[in-house]
Amino acid sequence: MHFRRHLFALFATTVLTATQSLAADQPDVVITDAARKIHAASFVFDGHNDLPWMVRTEAGSSFDQADLNKALGPKFHTDIARLRAGNVDAQFWSVYIPASASQDGKALLQTLEQIQLVHTMVKRYPDVFELARTADDVIRIQKSGKVASLIGVEGGHCIEDSIENLRRLHSLGAGYMTLTHSDTLAWADAATDDAKHGGLTPFGEEVVREMNRLGMLVDLSHVSDETMKDALQVTSAPVIFSHSSARSIAGHPRNVPDDVLELVKPNGGVVMINFYPGFIHPESAKRRARMFHVSRELKTRFSSDADYKKALKDWEQANPIQPGSIFDVCDHIDHVRKIAGIDHIGLGSDFDGIPIVPRQLEDVSTYPVITQELLNRGYSATDIHKIMSGNILRVMRAAEAKAK
Repeated sequence: MHFRRHLFALFATTVLTATQSLAADQPDVVITDAARKIHAASFVFDGHNDLPWMVRTEAGSSFDQADLNKALGPKFHTDIARLRAGNVDAQFWSVYIPASASQDGKALLQTLEQIQLVHTMVKRYPDVFELARTADDVIRIQKSGKVASLIGVEGGHCIEDSIENLRRLHSLGAGYMTLTHSDTLAWADAATDDAKHGGLTPFGEEVVREMNRLGMLVDLSHVSDETMKDALQVTSAPVIFSHSSARSIAGHPRNVPDDVLELVKPNGGVVMINFYPGFIHPESAKRRARMFHVSRELKTRFSSDADYKKALKDWEQANPIQPGSIFDVCDHIDHVRKIAGIDHIGLGSDFDGIPIVPRQLEDVSTYPVITQELLNRGYSATDIHKIMSGNILRVMRAAEAKAK
């Protein structure tokens, strides 16, 4: 998704409390023994967690400063104890770097540094994490009691318009690439920037085909509607939306419209629901729909970083948002099931990439609450297991088969 957390944080300090949503008036979900049993019978495979960026920006890329064996909350959403409590046995770790890094020619370099940070984490905690490349790796590592750790590249700016750089990132462990981040590229339009190409250019189509050949998942979070449709037409493998929600529920351009959800079903892909309140809560989505554009406009008006941050803060205070709740997240799950079907839903929390979290989804320990609320809504254990991990594993296997 995103602004990243460093920019989201500028929008985070004012939360709307005067007019709360109906969901906010509902009592908290209470986890039952039945839900605990169902949750423990499978495992969570989350599509997007920004822990590497948090370790880079908040701890100097040091696992001495951010020791995952210690309780790191509430500043961090992720540590080992909370991963265990949430039954998170597989995770795509985002190796995000800002789109602005491409302006000074450091996008690839900084992405390589982030990939190295994930490798360092795995080496630092070998009893907890192990790198995974395939669906079979995930199952093997999960059965061994470790967290299968996969790498997701967030934003095609990282390849610096080079297919060879794409291959290099894949060789170092990248399992997916989000085609754009916040900014439109020379070869693909982003959801939160001005369109320049009407979707993908011929080079953008070549990127998608090469990802299919490599077995990399094509991630369509952050891209424009036209880019989504172009990619779905070009790809020979199922796509993912690693951290996106449903636009019919919350009208933010980062979310997936119904006409694209209808295309996800025949493609075989999966939409992994994002937890950011500005994308899931209907009123908050309206208030954050132009947040990327506002940031760009203010940067052109204020040359001083301090003046820019103050202006952004003023805008944020004039447009406060509600945090939403577990109920909002499950409303998005319901909608994707309605349009695309149960086989096309996953979870892509965006933990450690967002400064505001929904009520009852404060960190990676809270996934059992989703299991309970889905049970409350009539989902079967089989359905829940598909959402938690089964669907993304199926997509990985299909992409691997196409690559062969």
